[in-house]
Formats: sequence, structure tokens, C-alpha cells
Amino acid sequence: MMNENIPAGFRFSAIASGIRKSGKLDLGLIVSDSPADCAGVFTQNKVIAAPLLLTKPRIAAGTCQAILVNSGNANACTGAAGLQGAEAILQCLSEQLQLPEDLLAVASTGVIGEPLPLEPFYAGIPKLTESLSVTQFASVAEAMMTTDAFSKIATAQESGQQEYKILGLAKGAGMIHPNMATMLGFVLTDARITPELLTSALPGAVQKSFNSISVDGDTSTNDMVLLLANGAARSPLIKPDTREAEIFCQHLDRVLLDLAKMIVRDGEGATKLVQIKVVGADNEVSARTAARSVATSSLVKTAFFGEDANWGRIIAAVGYSGIDIDQNRIDISFNQVPVAVNGLALGAEQEAEATKVLQLDEFVVTINLHAGDSESSYYTSDLSYDYVKINADYRT
Repeated sequence: MMNENIPAGFRFSAIASGIRKSGKLDLGLIVSDSPADCAGVFTQNKVIAAPLLLTKPRIAAGTCQAILVNSGNANACTGAAGLQGAEAILQCLSEQLQLPEDLLAVASTGVIGEPLPLEPFYAGIPKLTESLSVTQFASVAEAMMTTDAFSKIATAQESGQQEYKILGLAKGAGMIHPNMATMLGFVLTDARITPELLTSALPGAVQKSFNSISVDGDTSTNDMVLLLANGAARSPLIKPDTREAEIFCQHLDRVLLDLAKMIVRDGEGATKLVQIKVVGADNEVSARTAARSVATSSLVKTAFFGEDANWGRIIAAVGYSGIDIDQNRIDISFNQVPVAVNGLALGAEQEAEATKVLQLDEFVVTINLHAGDSESSYYTSDLSYDYVKINADYRT
């Protein structure tokens, strides 16, 4: 990815600090050259890690200039010592960057319940601040990884009267579920945007992306998505309820959805990326509820892994979603291949064609309820043998 796609006024660095025993990159830093307006969305888990306890109120205050992120240790369920450790780390970063602590955010991911080692941070933070550059964004994305097979980066840009760029970095592969997955996401833009637009645009984009994916039904203690806008592009101010705001939201939605799809594609042991698309619902809530029910069904996901066009599991998941349906009006298809119409099978020949679709790495399951004009989508992966192996060995 070329550096010209990166928003102006941001610098990056990453090192292998020794938090992870593997020697991989595990500590990253993102710094804006000037204080940035910000917004955040955080885990809905009632068990909350120390980094979130510090970061959440700072983001709510509306200004952020630097994000420190580590992998290998979640600093979750670590009590007062974990909170004190996170505070000490940010104090060290504040001294090195010569920035107020309330402009600094911290994010962690990794094993829950293990004490946070402070020495790697004390030794590593000076190295991070000395090596900041515009070119190391990909290294930060790598330093965030835990069981991820690949780093996740997405960009967008707007030209013309409004010239700005958006960069998104994310991590996530396991414990992925709606209402924030086990993930970290940092979205950076050099656009000038009102704080009101930032705080309204991010939750909507998250709802259509990171809150519309599922790998295994688990959510974690450390999940956060932060959006920073530093205005370095010096383009005209983007205000709510304008055409410019609509365009920005479209770009933001696409960046987050691209990252979300990467997370599902990288689901631990996953071999398939599947869009569950419910159409013809009487309202969007019903469509979303049904899509979520299918996307999170272990039986459906194992059928995807087995390349079995078992539409019965799909219609059953719609049925227990709790929405009002008429089973005699439901159609189901894999890509463009229908397997059931009006709740009845179309026969072995159609199922054989659908099986060919399931052999693809990526496909769409469309469920038409024939009850209205609303629709919604979720993105899910298959559930494989390797998922069990990866998570059985996670701490060993």
C-alpha cells in the first residue's frame, strides 16, 4: 500500500518489545502531529479491561493525539495493579512525547488474567517515539495481531473541493461476535469534521460493519474502535446534515466494512466468508435479527465448512430468531441458486448446484421472507476443525 494513501499529519512506529515470547512485533504507536477530534465505540462486555477504563473517558472528552497499542497481554482482570500499570505506561509515554496524559489512549489485546509486564513498555516506549515515521502504519497493524493470520488495513480518499484520506487498521480473528467483536480498530483521517458528526458517524458505521460479523459467538473485554480526525488536509469543515457529511459517512462505512470482512475471512480456522442477506422483511430490525440468528448458528456454520447445502438449518435458525414469519413464504438461495421456494425444497438437482456454490471461498446466502421491503446483512465464517485446535492451544 503506497504512502500517498495515508492521511496527512499522522506518524507510526512499532517494535518487538518482548511482551510476546515469539519475538514478533507487539508494541505500536500512532501519533497525530496535532490534537485530533475523536470518537470511540467500546465493548459491551460487563467485564472491562484496564486500558478501556482509562481510554473511554478520555475519548469521551473529545480530543486525542496518540494511541499506544500492545498485543500479547490484555491487561484484563488484573485488578488495581493492572490499572496502575496502564497509568504508569501512559505517564511514560506522556514524558517521551511531551504531551498531556489526557490526550493519550492505550489499547491492549492478548491473554486475559495475566499480570502486565511493565519493563517491555519502559524500554520500548523511547524506541517507539524515536522511530516515528509516516511509513510504519503496516507495522502497527502487525503489532496488534494475536491469532490473526494477516494484518488488516483499509483506505479511502475524497478528491475535489474536499480532499482528505481515511486509513483504517484493525485486528481480530477469534472471539468475534456482534456488539463489538474481539477486535481493535483505529481509523484516522486528515479531514476537518465537526465533533458532532464524528460521534454520530462512527456508531452507525460500526453497526453496519463490526457489529454485523460473527465467527464464534464470543465477545471480549478489550474491544474498541477509535476515530481520530486531525484536520491536516485543511479542507473545508464538514458539518452534519450536508452532502459532504453523507460522502464522508459513505467512505467511513466502506473502510470499516472492508476491515470487518477481513476479520471474518481471517476467522480462526475459517475457510469461507459468507454474507447472510435477509430481504423482504417487514422492518429492518426483523431482517437484522433473522440474519444474526443464521450467522451465529453453529449448525449452519459447520454445514458451510462441510460444503453441505443444508438449507433446513438456515430456515430453522430464522424460525427460532423470534421474529414473525410465514414459513410457507420463505425462499432461500446460495448466490443465484435457489434451493427452497415457499418453504419447500426444489429437489436434488438444485441442491447439487448449490453445493458447487458452497465450494467457493466466498458466497451469499439470501433469505427472502416475503413480508415487506426491508433488508439487512451479517457476515460470518464457517466453523472448522482448526478453530478448536487454535483455541485449545491458545495459552500454550
